[in-house]
Amino acid sequence: MCEICVGRCYEDRIASCRLRIRLMNFIHQRVNWKQEADASPTPEHRVRISSSALRRSRGAESEDKVLLVATVINSTYFKMSPRSRGRLITLDRPKQRPVLGGLVLAVRAGNHPVQNLSQAIRLTFKHNKQVEDGACVFWQESPLEDGTGYWSTDGCETSDTGNEFVCSCSHLSFFAVLVNPVLSVEESDAVNLSYITYIGSVLSIFFSVISLIVYICLQRRRPEKAISVHLHLTGALLCLHISFLLCCFWVWWLNGKEEDWVCRGLGLFLHWSLLATFSWTALEGFHLYLLLVQVFNIYVRRYLLKLSVVGWGLPTLIAVVCGISGVYGKYKPESRDANNRNSTAEICWMSSHRLSVSYVTTVAFPGLVILCNSCMLGLVVFKLWGLRAGSRGAGGDSKKMNREKWMKLWRDCATVLGLSFVLGLPWLLASTTYVSLAGIYVFTVLNSLQGVFMFLWSVALSCKSRSDNNSSSRDPSTQKVMTTSFNN
Repeated sequence: MCEICVGRCYEDRIASCRLRIRLMNFIHQRVNWKQEADASPTPEHRVRISSSALRRSRGAESEDKVLLVATVINSTYFKMSPRSRGRLITLDRPKQRPVLGGLVLAVRAGNHPVQNLSQAIRLTFKHNKQVEDGACVFWQESPLEDGTGYWSTDGCETSDTGNEFVCSCSHLSFFAVLVNPVLSVEESDAVNLSYITYIGSVLSIFFSVISLIVYICLQRRRPEKAISVHLHLTGALLCLHISFLLCCFWVWWLNGKEEDWVCRGLGLFLHWSLLATFSWTALEGFHLYLLLVQVFNIYVRRYLLKLSVVGWGLPTLIAVVCGISGVYGKYKPESRDANNRNSTAEICWMSSHRLSVSYVTTVAFPGLVILCNSCMLGLVVFKLWGLRAGSRGAGGDSKKMNREKWMKLWRDCATVLGLSFVLGLPWLLASTTYVSLAGIYVFTVLNSLQGVFMFLWSVALSCKSRSDNNSSSRDPSTQKVMTTSFNN
């Protein structure tokens, strides 16, 4: 049997299709049209048909029973028609996405079409939570009669109970659920990512300690508020990576035992460190705003004390409230690999049933911080571009001018790149983890090495401190943007 005839064959010769195509768990039975009928071709697929739908499929016949057929068909038998073919474009036609499980639930009752039901047909599709969302659809044949068609949402409503999609449709047809699958990670990739994370965190701890020493030396040599802000941010990063390794080590050491108060305490420490890191990242952006926008009259009494109250006090308050509420514990991710095995290690974090708190404090808040800091980095680029444009009219030796132009360009690129890490913009790559495996690797590498990048920034500031006298006279524009000190 050809694949493009499956729809018409199933509709027109429903009793004989079973003989011409390999169908799994083909249900073929007569049911009483006065009662509801249930059919479950597979453990993952179930359909419930109301008595009114069975009565309409029966038509004017006098028989007490109607024929009910239900089965699942491989989705490869349904050939999609081109979307750009004039009249075939419909508003209810969803974006082409993979079919859940690659299976289509086919349901037919009686000998008459069943449409526009007042009491909807209820179809259930179980899933393993490896999908972001789903849309209930039915197969709409092409009017060109070329064996093609498309998936339509017309007459179907979708609800997700957490482990199954429930479809309520007003007709009988071929049904499926189009989904956005969660990117699966193979076991080997999960192991590689774990090693990258652990090694990167160890390197970040080592270089964060060195960065703290460098900032302390710079603070003694040249007291500046910007250096103090960098110092606090580096300290928060150090706590973040230490707490992360401790949480992972403690769960590994427990080896599946029941969680205890130590794991809850480590989860609180990790949450507090993450909030502190993003708080000081936001304060870095705020400090840069005062420098570039509020250039004059920006003296703030006890400025560093006020920043510290926000940078350390706000995370402490949130963590204490969450701790009293009992949200911390062993976190068990739902992510699984192709063999349906857990592809990520457990960690002391927030309990799996309290993830709404995690979403607000570790997704919404960081997202707002990164958005504001992205605007600040754009302002830095705009300032640099404006300052460079104002200095293009100067005359002189062309070779010397070209050499200085390239030097300034490299210096500006280094400034923007360094500020992007200070402002936490690599966290933007979290969105790529839902797209490709390469995005997961890039995000893991960059964010596990945050301490290393802060060390490079501290070295750049140290070198700048030594060459301020020379660079300020030759390149005042870069000096204006790179400096982050207040003039009291």
